[in-house]
Amino acid sequence: MSMTSLRRRLSWVTLIMTAVAAVVTAPSQAFALTLQQEAGQRIIYSYTGLTPPASLIQRIESGQAAGVIFFGDNISSDNQISSVVTELRQANAQSPVHEPLLLMTDQEGGEVRRLPGSPVQSEKQIGQSANPVAAAGQAGHDAGENLRSVGMNMNLAPVLDVYYQAGNFIDEFQRSYSNNSSTVSSLGQAMITNQQAVGAAATAKHFPGLGSATTSQNTDSVPVTLNLSLNQLRSTDEAPYPAAIAAGVKLIMVSWAVYPALDASRPAGLSSAIVQGELRNRLGYQGVTITDAIEAGALQSFGSDGNRSVLAAQAGMDLILCANGSVSQGDGVNSALVSALQNGQLSQSSFDGAVNRITALRNSLP
Repeated sequence: MSMTSLRRRLSWVTLIMTAVAAVVTAPSQAFALTLQQEAGQRIIYSYTGLTPPASLIQRIESGQAAGVIFFGDNISSDNQISSVVTELRQANAQSPVHEPLLLMTDQEGGEVRRLPGSPVQSEKQIGQSANPVAAAGQAGHDAGENLRSVGMNMNLAPVLDVYYQAGNFIDEFQRSYSNNSSTVSSLGQAMITNQQAVGAAATAKHFPGLGSATTSQNTDSVPVTLNLSLNQLRSTDEAPYPAAIAAGVKLIMVSWAVYPALDASRPAGLSSAIVQGELRNRLGYQGVTITDAIEAGALQSFGSDGNRSVLAAQAGMDLILCANGSVSQGDGVNSALVSALQNGQLSQSSFDGAVNRITALRNSLP
C-alpha cells in the first residue's frame, strides 16, 4: 500500500471514529434526562408572596422546572426581585440541566406592568403617538432593559390582538396597538426586534387573536367562543403574526378561545388544527409555543390542570404556564405528562422535539 493510500485510509478511520465519539458523548438533552426532568423542561412555575418557597427551589435544583413567572405580588422593588432572581439562578446552577431558567413577567406597558418603570405607555397610546413605529421600538428596548436590569430574560409581550370595538376585552385596558391589522403588524415587529436585541425574549400573544372578544369574554374566567369567519381570522386577527415570525419572535402564546372556523370543539391551545395546522404549517412558525394560564376558566370542561396539559401537549404546545401561585400545580402537571408518556398518550419523539425547542430557546438567552 502506498503512503498516499495509507494516509487516505487513516483519515477516513479518523473521521468515522470522531463521528462515533460525537454520537456517544453528545446525546440530545431530551435523552439524558429522567422522565420527571424531561417533563419539567415544559413547565413554568409560579408562587405567591415575595419569597420563593423551598419546594420551588428544590424543583429547580433537581432539574424539574423550565422557568418561573413573576406577578405583582412577587415584586416589591427592583432590589427585592433582583435578589430573588439571583437565588433562583443559583439554584439552577446546582441543576443537572444547565440552560438558563426562563424568568418572565407581563411587562406590556401602561396598566399591565409587573415591574416599576418602562414601558410607561400602553400599546394603544403608542399606536396613537406621533411616530408609532419609533415609539414601539423604544418601548421594546426599554422593556427589555428593564427586565434585564433585574435579571429576567423573557417578556410575555407584545399583545398582537387587533381590537374590533372600542372598550372591548382587549381595548378596555389599552392592550392593543390599533384596530388596524397593518398597524399592529408593524408596531409589534418593532417592539419584538428591539426587545430581543437587548436579550429579552418576546412573546407574541394571543394567537390567533382575542381582538373580537367582548368585555364579558375573558378566557381567564369563562369559556369563550369567537364566531369569526376564516377570512376574518386570517385577514385581520392572524395578520400581524407573519411580521412577528419574520422578526424572529422567540415565543408565541396561543389563546384559550374557541374559533369554530378553525376547530369547533377545542380551544386554540388544545387544538392541533390551530397549533400545528394554522400556526406551524400555514404560517411556518418554528419557535416555542406557550399556553396561557393552564388553570383558566375557559378550560373548565377539560378536567384537571394535568389533563389540560396533556391535551395541550398533544395539540403541539411546548411550554405549560402554571400560574395559580402553587408549586403543587406544576407538580401535578409534571405527573400527568410523565404518565401520558408512559402510557403512550404522548409520543416520545414529539415530546423530545418540544424539549429541544425549549432548550434551544434557553440557550439563546442570558
